[in-house]
Amino acid sequence: MHCAAALGAAQAASTAPLLRARLLGMARRTMATSLLRVPPPQGLLRPLAMPERLLLGPGPSNVPPRILAAGSQQLLGHMHPEVLQVMDEIKAGIQYAFQTQNWLTLAISGTGHCAMEAALLNLLEHGDTALVAINGIWGQRAADIARRLGANVHELLKPPGEYFALWDIEEGLAQHKPSVFFITHGESSTGVLQPLEGLGKLCHRHGCLLLVDAVASLGGAPIFMDQQEIDVLYSGSQKVLNAPPGSAPISFSEQAREKMLRRKTKPQSFYLDMGWLANYWGCDGEPRRYHHTAPINSFFSLREGLAMLVELGLESSWERHQANCAQLCQGLRDLGLELFVKEEARLPTITTVKVPEGYDWKEITAFLMDNHAIEIAGGLGPSVGKVLRIGLMGCNSTSGNVDRVLHALRDALACCRRSRL
Repeated sequence: MHCAAALGAAQAASTAPLLRARLLGMARRTMATSLLRVPPPQGLLRPLAMPERLLLGPGPSNVPPRILAAGSQQLLGHMHPEVLQVMDEIKAGIQYAFQTQNWLTLAISGTGHCAMEAALLNLLEHGDTALVAINGIWGQRAADIARRLGANVHELLKPPGEYFALWDIEEGLAQHKPSVFFITHGESSTGVLQPLEGLGKLCHRHGCLLLVDAVASLGGAPIFMDQQEIDVLYSGSQKVLNAPPGSAPISFSEQAREKMLRRKTKPQSFYLDMGWLANYWGCDGEPRRYHHTAPINSFFSLREGLAMLVELGLESSWERHQANCAQLCQGLRDLGLELFVKEEARLPTITTVKVPEGYDWKEITAFLMDNHAIEIAGGLGPSVGKVLRIGLMGCNSTSGNVDRVLHALRDALACCRRSRL
């Protein structure tokens, strides 16, 4: 009995540290739990699942498997030589897509909106005069940004659906004498393609730089940066290039670069300072220095989107977008719908059609989404409530997709309730 008691005491002594550790762990967990005031979000405990949809709105467009695969490559460091090589290939791809030999050519780590801001804040200083052509939301946004930068902003106005003639612009240049003139090549809110021929020469004759937004048009409509004497041109990754949003091609002419070098003040954003970005992208002849941690996998995707455009060829891409736009427009007319923009100014990537009388545009877009898994959009900015917008961009610009969206619209017009108003 004495032996049994001794054995029990020995076992108790050996298990005491383990018991204390367990009790201490429980106490710590209880204390930690008691300190948390925000519970674990249940949504994050479920697997991510996204529906399959055909994105035929004004952007983004669907991403093809090849570009998805490029974006899912294992991450590398933003200064690794392999990543710098990808950046050099992106630069060459942008030069091809823009048709420019500008050395200062790169991709902004941000969307096309970010490129707009980068262009304006690097070109404009407080007190500079800017002239902005407004026939849709992007001119409105550019004017807003320029005013925030302290520029004296003057506006050239056209109703949504119309474009600017050279004499409209020359009158504004002569009157206001701006240092920068902004215009949108592909106005995605209204579906207008702005003619650019002769515009660069006109701006330079008036001592003004030409800044062009080509987010919705690049790859889908002809643009020639050098030949058309465009000083700053930018676009986005998520439309004809079919990459996810998050990187934005941009290029600066030598005249634009010289204006930036003559600045009396630093750009108001360090992140978008073109001096720093030019160095990181190898555009200034100096050893590359760290500026920011770039979205590496977005660059992989953009590189592949540009590669697909190069393989197809710019002229073939322009022709394909024009042919599919023409097929869509004829199909819309056959449905009894009225196109918003005259044929000579129609953007091949985004077609606008007037909301048919008696219908609610929200019901039509919701019907296509719910019953056909197709996205089209209503208007934006000055075109809200006036139009439906149908995008055919990059890999989405196919005859089959035209047939599919026309069938869905025919179904919607038959099934959606007419307004009693």
